[in-house]
Amino acid sequence: MFDAIAPRYDLLNRILSGGIDQSWRRRAIRRVTSERPGSVLDIATGTADLAIMAAEQGISSVIGVDIAEEMLEIGREKVIRKGLSEVVDLRMGDAEELPFSDHQFDAAMVAFGVRNFENLERGLSQIHRVLRPEGQIVVLEFSRPRRFPIRQLYGFYGRYVLPQVGRLISGDALAYTYLNNSIQDFPDGDRFLNELQKVGFREVKAVHLTFGVASIYTGKA
Repeated sequence: MFDAIAPRYDLLNRILSGGIDQSWRRRAIRRVTSERPGSVLDIATGTADLAIMAAEQGISSVIGVDIAEEMLEIGREKVIRKGLSEVVDLRMGDAEELPFSDHQFDAAMVAFGVRNFENLERGLSQIHRVLRPEGQIVVLEFSRPRRFPIRQLYGFYGRYVLPQVGRLISGDALAYTYLNNSIQDFPDGDRFLNELQKVGFREVKAVHLTFGVASIYTGKA
């Protein structure tokens, strides 16, 4: 599914979010870089937006992994255009079977990817395993607004508008119906903080963005 929508993925992200997704990513990157990590793992990197932002902020080594090869190919082209091939390395990889040694990275980040983990606990456990002690996890993910009328407007947008715009631009309405369903099914807020704690993360926190449409979650290994 993600391979199929890869050619229009970046464009759709900008259109469907009104461009605000990039500001969310920048906030997440500021959190990642606040502790000056030397090595960063970007899980579910997609077309590498977050990995590229990290490299542009001075991170010396960024490895991005994703299971969608077409997404990675587009990401590699972007990395080359930016002149970041020496810093950003994009690889095929499954979040639930990360091909890295224990305690390899100073920080790990995931943008709009954890809700796609088939086994959330296993994916988070793998991230915890590859982080050094005191290493930081930063997760940017969609969440569900709780307040009236944002909750109702967001529900209407996700159920009716998003799939139709996705179909018109990408040709795949199913992918954007899936997107809305995955947001509704994701254990956001305190429930996700509990999932982080369950696998061993400490000092977990959540910051809600844009009326609760998205959230940044952080924790320490």
